[in-house]
Amino acid sequence: MFARTERLLLRPGWIEDAPALARAIGEEAVVRNLATAPWPYDERDARDFLSQPLDPAQPRFLIFARTGGAPRLVGGCGISDDPDGRPEMGYWIARPYWGLGFATEAGRQLLHIARAMRLPRLSAGHFLDNPASGAVLRKLGFRPTGQIAQRHSRARGGAAPCALFEEGEADADGAVTPMRDRIGVDEDFREELRLMAA
Repeated sequence: MFARTERLLLRPGWIEDAPALARAIGEEAVVRNLATAPWPYDERDARDFLSQPLDPAQPRFLIFARTGGAPRLVGGCGISDDPDGRPEMGYWIARPYWGLGFATEAGRQLLHIARAMRLPRLSAGHFLDNPASGAVLRKLGFRPTGQIAQRHSRARGGAAPCALFEEGEADADGAVTPMRDRIGVDEDFREELRLMAA
């Protein structure tokens, strides 16, 4: 499955992406905010990740900036099970591309895909020392649950406090961000997904 936004291309990772993936994610400031990525992260780790079988119910993508030339790998996103078995959205952006809105743009597309797949409402979270990720989640229409859970981070070598979020229509300040309404369940998009997956 492939998806495009105004500036981005989301597609599954291929083994040939291993060198670019290792370069993009291979910075401690990025990896420490992920659950399963090790630190240090090298090409062998990238190949191991890219070799994992894909579960159609849990899409995962590499995020590429669309350029005049070859697309540039800027991050990754996907849906996997949280520790309670609920679908959870995750994402990361390579450090040179922080602050450009790529996480929000990719996250919106991932939510669109989740709605087209008829997945239940997603959960999400961020480590407390990564508040920028919380800002992205609020822009996407997620709201804090008020719960803090200890979540494992392989790169950190243990658990760290994580703020938990749930997909919703308003953030903690009550400002309406109706992503669910804007995304909707669009039959044309669902058909486009079927064609891309074929």
